Amino acid sequence: MNSGDYTYVWQASDWPSWHYDLASLAGPLANVSRAQGLLLGRLADVGMALRDQASLAALTEDVIKTSEIEGERLDAGSVRSSIAHHLGVDIGALAPVDRHVEGVVEMVLDATARCDAALTRDRLFGWHAALFPTGYSGLAQIHVGAFRDDASGPMQVVSGPIGRQRVHFEAPPADRLDAEMARFVEWVNASTPDHPILKAGLGHLWFVTLHPFDDGNGRIARAIGDLLLARADGSPQRFYSLSAQIQRERRDYYDILERTQKGSLDVTPWLKWFLENLATAVNTAQHTLDAVLAKTRFWQRWATTPLNERQVKLLNCLLDGFEGKLNSSKWASIAKCSPDTALRDINELLALGVLRKSAAGGRSTSYELNE
Repeated sequence: MNSGDYTYVWQASDWPSWHYDLASLAGPLANVSRAQGLLLGRLADVGMALRDQASLAALTEDVIKTSEIEGERLDAGSVRSSIAHHLGVDIGALAPVDRHVEGVVEMVLDATARCDAALTRDRLFGWHAALFPTGYSGLAQIHVGAFRDDASGPMQVVSGPIGRQRVHFEAPPADRLDAEMARFVEWVNASTPDHPILKAGLGHLWFVTLHPFDDGNGRIARAIGDLLLARADGSPQRFYSLSAQIQRERRDYYDILERTQKGSLDVTPWLKWFLENLATAVNTAQHTLDAVLAKTRFWQRWATTPLNERQVKLLNCLLDGFEGKLNSSKWASIAKCSPDTALRDINELLALGVLRKSAAGGRSTSYELNE
């Protein structure tokens, strides 16, 4: 059967016999390996404590961005606190964590920290239940910890207003899911001839094509990709976030998925896109490591300076990449103190030389770290 004889790739007579041109992927694969080698080389020299901080930063970004891809925003402080608690990393006072944030964190950590454990149907159901602890996706009640049943119609990925919706993809019918998922899980756990990094790209694509759940398929597909990447790296500790890179290229991500799912079983273009973005994700992790090192140097410099809890909290906000401009009113809001107390905190840090006034003008004075 030629690709023109069916609409979606899972309808091909030789499904799921994925194939690809390994020669054309050799260059992108080498780029990923080179980037990983450079990153791991730097990490080998920084010590266990800094590696833990770099892993915490990467995992925090991964959890936040895998949800943002689906249009959901999680509180960064809550995510970081939850991961730090699970990993036993000391970050000082922990922010409150809700059950939804905890569920996403538990899935990502289970996928990576337990990468060598077999992927099973029950494990996938556990991830799904963790993502939807209330049994609802928004206002809609969904099947949680179970495959979809298509009672309300076929599983479709659509966009556009009601009445003029465009169908981007339709998944295999529900009555095929038991057999399809059994075959997929067996493949994930088996030793296959595919390069381990390419297997991560294939696993991501294969799962999201099956779309076995009512919701959460993208997040679980990326978690499976992370599990397989952790196996490929030979380490459960994560130092880069592919989800963050996918979020930066979100439109291209959905475009390449749609083209692949409506194309042939030759998935070379998808794997090329996957490898190129993976290399970018690993290279970007160098900047994350730079930030971790800069934060460590900052606190080493000011370790003997007496600071109150509010000042430490706000300085960490700046060090972790504060969005927008920090002024006295934002300080008061974040630190939960009066405007006078906020201004007194700021003036003390200005006098010490920890902060300086931002050179940028505006309606109110803003402050930044004095580098």
